[in-house]
Amino acid sequence: MLSNPKTRGDLPLRFLQGNKSPEEFAEQVVKEADEYNGFNLVLADICTSSMVYVFNRPNQDHLSLAQVVVTPGIHVLTNAALDAPWPKAERLRHNFKEFIDQYGESDFPIKEMVEKLMTNTVKDEECMLPGIHPPEREQPLSSIFVEAELSSSGHYGTRSSSALFVKSNKEVTFYEKYLEKKQWKDKMVTYKISER
Repeated sequence: MLSNPKTRGDLPLRFLQGNKSPEEFAEQVVKEADEYNGFNLVLADICTSSMVYVFNRPNQDHLSLAQVVVTPGIHVLTNAALDAPWPKAERLRHNFKEFIDQYGESDFPIKEMVEKLMTNTVKDEECMLPGIHPPEREQPLSSIFVEAELSSSGHYGTRSSSALFVKSNKEVTFYEKYLEKKQWKDKMVTYKISER
């Protein structure tokens, strides 16, 4: 952890407020990645059908860094890298594919999808854990929805679940379920993407 890092929350905002392509912005982020604590960042331009994934993992002696073009398909992002084969990621990918197969694009129930898929509290068996931390630490974190717990480093757990759905006609629906002052709230926004 850096003692005085730049805030990671500015990265998506800078991308959205700028006019660089995902690839151009990712190249810029790669140059300054050592100024941030660890992050996963997905950058996309719906109009040009381009998507890039950037991550950094500062360690004591080096910086793990990658910039990857994301191909069409179903991708899952956890606290690890994009498409890391963690059991909870594979569970989510499988369930999401089934959900898409069932509903298609026409009347996709985004709120129901978040409720059904993102609130899953099934935990992995010890033999399926990634083995990065001791099992007693990994077990509670192995579910898709991690119930909040208080630890020595503060509260940890799922605080929000978001879904972004873009139809082929460029109609966008964003849904978020989030924890605010110990109360679960939700919001949905729908808009249409205009060509540049």
